[in-house]
Amino acid sequence: MKLLDVVGTGEVFIEANQAVPGYEVVLLSADGSDVVTSLGSRIEVHASAQEAGELDVLLVPGSELSPDVYVTCELVAAATAAARHARRIGSTCSGAFVLAAAGLVRDHTVVTHWKFTEQLAKRCPRLTVKDDALFTRDRNVFTSAGAAAGMDLALALVEDDYGAAVARRVARYLLVYMQRSGGQSQFSVFLRTPVPDSGAVRAAIDFIEQNPGAALTVESLARSVSVSSRHLARLFRDELDMSPAQFVATRRFECAVGLLESGATVAEAVRMSGFGSADAMRRAFSSRLGISPSSYQRRFLTTAPIVPDGRVPDVERLAEAV
Repeated sequence: MKLLDVVGTGEVFIEANQAVPGYEVVLLSADGSDVVTSLGSRIEVHASAQEAGELDVLLVPGSELSPDVYVTCELVAAATAAARHARRIGSTCSGAFVLAAAGLVRDHTVVTHWKFTEQLAKRCPRLTVKDDALFTRDRNVFTSAGAAAGMDLALALVEDDYGAAVARRVARYLLVYMQRSGGQSQFSVFLRTPVPDSGAVRAAIDFIEQNPGAALTVESLARSVSVSSRHLARLFRDELDMSPAQFVATRRFECAVGLLESGATVAEAVRMSGFGSADAMRRAFSSRLGISPSSYQRRFLTTAPIVPDGRVPDVERLAEAV
């Protein structure tokens, strides 16, 4: 299991106990044996799932393993047994697959880590799988996207139990946000759109990347590879499941992301990615990630602190000053 899924989530409840004597964190496994974590260490549990007794909330962690390997019959049976005595149930990351396999979240809205979203939706068509939320709440079911998002979920549970003031105090002491802006798509944009190795579509993509600032219409792309517009559009649909215009928009966005991550200014990213204007790039980031280009850069450029004017400080100059 993913260690942070347990430790991060559990620490929120432990911290809440500094304000309200409300939580006892109990660790369970399928048969009461120690559990191997993603770090290779072992966690000693308090009891087996069959011995759980009454639970206010049951949370199932995820794993680095594929859900096909992680979700065993034994684990599903354990979750089913413990859930019978739980007022609320939830999961972090791929733990949602366990709840789904146990039939505990049928006809609910859930979320899992972005790399598992499509797999969960195909496996469980009766679920509504959110593709961008950090966590969801649907009646008595709470699910979160990944390890760190488990803390977002836990804060939501604390607020549900004791109000926003207590949850805010916990967030303040743990140095986390009560609610992070944007969804989990902002963490997955490094996955570049796959492209074919050869053919007209590949040639058109090469033209796009060599001329990002050009007026890249389907007509201009078709002329560049000597095929008809209709034929090129069909090839894009067949090979990439998107139109040429959608591919151009995606490629420009990916280019802008890479430029911002490498330290380019917003103006430089606009010019070099071919967006044409800062407003156009801002709309693309807002639509895809829910945050502005400058906000994205502040979060993902570096771990160094950002000075008040928004620039990353010159580390060597700071060292000389010290």
